Amino acid sequence: PGLSFSLELDTTGQLPARHSSIHVVLECRCSREQLLGDMLCFLHHQHDDKLPRDHSSYLLRALCTRSRLDVEKIACWVQHLVRSAWLLLPQSHHCQLVVLPSSRSCRFQLTSTSKMNIFTEMIFAVQQ
Repeated sequence: PGLSFSLELDTTGQLPARHSSIHVVLECRCSREQLLGDMLCFLHHQHDDKLPRDHSSYLLRALCTRSRLDVEKIACWVQHLVRSAWLLLPQSHHCQLVVLPSSRSCRFQLTSTSKMNIFTEMIFAVQQ
């Protein structure tokens, strides 16, 4: 809630087939804030100390460049989340997780104690 996403149109007004930019907009949620009081309007309280640091406006700054989703920032963010979450799993005692270099996806290598390697890659996509 409070964010909208849209694929940017090309100069002819058509949706590009690949590598299009995804425009992110903070939406006004003041009416919900006034009626229900269950959330602050991210648009009008962006610099408010009442918003927790991990709220949508923080994610917007962390994952976007000039109001567009930035795949390199997203990849870095997801790599950090996976690395942090891995340490909490019981399997982390039996396998080593290595984040492999990649700026547009997330690539990982798992190595078991028996030296078996598993490679995996997460590629980001948006369904129209």
